[in-house]
Amino acid sequence: MLKIYNSLAREKQDFVPLEPGKVRMYVCGMTVYDYCHLGHARVLVVFDVVQRWLRASGLAVTYVRNITDIDDKIIKRALENNETIGELTNRFIHSMDQDAAALGVEKPDHEPRATEYVPQMLGLIGQLEQNGLAYKAADGDVNFSVRKFPGYGKLSGKSLDDLRAGERVEVDTAKQDPLDFVLWKHAKEGEPFWASPWGNGRPGWHIECSAMSSDLLGKHFDIHGGGQDLQFPHHENEIAQSEGAHNCSFVNYWMHNGFVRVDDEKMSKSLGNFFTIREVLKKYDPEVVRFFILRAHYRSPLNYSDVHLDDARHALARLYTALKSVMADTQAVDWSEAHAVRFRRAMDDDFNTPEACAVLFDLAAELNRSKSPGVAAQLRGLAALLGLLQRDPQIFLQAAPAIEGELTVERIEALIADRVAAKKGKDYAESDRIRAQLLTAGVVLEDGAQGTSWRRA
Repeated sequence: MLKIYNSLAREKQDFVPLEPGKVRMYVCGMTVYDYCHLGHARVLVVFDVVQRWLRASGLAVTYVRNITDIDDKIIKRALENNETIGELTNRFIHSMDQDAAALGVEKPDHEPRATEYVPQMLGLIGQLEQNGLAYKAADGDVNFSVRKFPGYGKLSGKSLDDLRAGERVEVDTAKQDPLDFVLWKHAKEGEPFWASPWGNGRPGWHIECSAMSSDLLGKHFDIHGGGQDLQFPHHENEIAQSEGAHNCSFVNYWMHNGFVRVDDEKMSKSLGNFFTIREVLKKYDPEVVRFFILRAHYRSPLNYSDVHLDDARHALARLYTALKSVMADTQAVDWSEAHAVRFRRAMDDDFNTPEACAVLFDLAAELNRSKSPGVAAQLRGLAALLGLLQRDPQIFLQAAPAIEGELTVERIEALIADRVAAKKGKDYAESDRIRAQLLTAGVVLEDGAQGTSWRRA
């Protein structure tokens, strides 16, 4: 049985869907005011693998990943760029889609934009006000009354007395309590706004996800995911809003992926130590980046460095090299086979992708010994569940991002042709010189019955 580490319970638990055979899952997506960085890539890849494995396990999945297309940062950036909010957000949504596709991330079933769900947000705020949990402050904002919601802090493990206002925003003197958070922001001059019973304004960040998730998945659903940084206050506030409005449980299983770190600090735009996905893909194949992310358990910190990505590239090349000379007739997995049993056991243990990847290397070692099409099919079939090893091995092994000074495919093949001509002319010294030249440039030649093939070292 699949076990998931539930952040709410702080332990691994058997996964039992609310509705047999079906899973409803919501993941907090991107705030689209800039290019996605490697921390965003981890969220995209991790929950892509989660939904793939749930489907592979025979479950019918409804996967929702939202887009935040209105907030303070978006408004500020649009003003700085002298463009409309729609122009800004559409541009970065398109860029996000390109980055996700490059990383092999499948599209979610629903990708709601916050601006499309303002009526649902207003309905939720109205229900909270009716239930005595929301109030209009003197400054025109509508706030959630934290101390009136029993159990606030159950996800993060924080008590009300321990909490301090100002961790993310300055203390607002218009609030009845410093812990209260905004549901509806009153309109400021020059900002976009929507009409509401409390005056013109726009939604607060937290209410957006409560409204979109409940509208698309129902008031009570199975899995809610996101980055570890969202556990508090965002997800804590989602619970308070949703349960406070609907008077029922909100989510059964909470999943949070760990941070991407650079020099032992969390990668983030606020710290200025982030690398965009686009920057990384200029140096590394997208599948290498995906493999790098999956070699670590999703809840563990992921340490970014060129050394670690180089190691991931070499490791992935070993898997493709094993597949290069053996045709796989099919990719259907034989789940009774020993490697597949281990793979399933790993993935059912809280999506243990490092152990699942170890199974792939064991299969590659067996393939190198046996040259069996059946083993090749098993390797490709299991790897497909992680979104790996689905390309022509030769194409991967010859591929390299454009790096200054690195030989192009055309130049490599021209040198190989020169070497073939030298061998035919019995100029073995020239043949050896070309082989050495290519090796120095990171290109390995492999002579066989079908001629000479090559791969990046």
